[in-house]
Amino acid sequence: MGLAWQQGPLSTRSVGQFLVAEPLPERLLFAEPLRRRMRVQFGGQWMADSEDVVLLHEPGRYPVAFFPRAEIREGVLVPETHTTTHRDLGPTTWFSVHSADNQAQRAAWQYTDLPVYATVLRDRVAFAWRLMDAFYEEDDRIVGHAADLYHRIDMRRTSRHLVVRDGDRVVAETRRPVALYESGFAPRWYVPREDIDDSALTPVQGQTFCPYKGLASYYDIGQRRRAAWSYREAWPEVAAVSGWVSFEPDIVDVYLDGRKLVLEPGQVVIPHGIDRGLDPDELRQRSRVQPR
Repeated sequence: MGLAWQQGPLSTRSVGQFLVAEPLPERLLFAEPLRRRMRVQFGGQWMADSEDVVLLHEPGRYPVAFFPRAEIREGVLVPETHTTTHRDLGPTTWFSVHSADNQAQRAAWQYTDLPVYATVLRDRVAFAWRLMDAFYEEDDRIVGHAADLYHRIDMRRTSRHLVVRDGDRVVAETRRPVALYESGFAPRWYVPREDIDDSALTPVQGQTFCPYKGLASYYDIGQRRRAAWSYREAWPEVAAVSGWVSFEPDIVDVYLDGRKLVLEPGQVVIPHGIDRGLDPDELRQRSRVQPR
């Protein structure tokens, strides 16, 4: 899912390989200009507003946005005594972030003694995504994490024969599934509701969201827990699967043209990092917020 995590080319679990004579370093970090205006909101105020944001891609993590110190609101960063050391980028100073009405501890950080090869991050600060109120590109809120410029979703209609079974029971059968190809993941197959035995699906509590597709709801199938999911109101970019259902091949039996599918490597999303906050409540609050 993007450049440096899941099975992307700079992740530690990439399914591809660089065709080079000499082995690459175990870890490769990549920094690049975002080339989009980005803003950070906290306590109803803008903490930072910049068109000079740098994205850091680090193996196993979503990209992190670094803002120039000069474009962060004066007085909002308060240094803490807590420090850490990054394995590649060196000493790290942490800050609490203060607004007129609120404050958050360990809410921002800066690498203070960068190696020569990483000077692009000099005098830049990153904000902990989960602790801020919101991040924006222009006036649109960005949820979950900074947008990965290398993340892509393609959807393809197909006439292949897909069957889903719970033992002897046919849960779904279609010759018009949609294949969803997403960076860092193996294909997922979505089935229209009309081709599903809806009585086989039991809605369950608990939702997740994807920054690229929207809010996902889950279903049990018999005794098989969370065996299927659906983006009931998928975002416009993936409207072709809105309300359709996909099935987990390691929980329920899924056959494509007679071949039983298996869960492929890299399909499981693993939470990590203070900058990572995939919280359904954040998606529900996606509407624009006007700061004071």
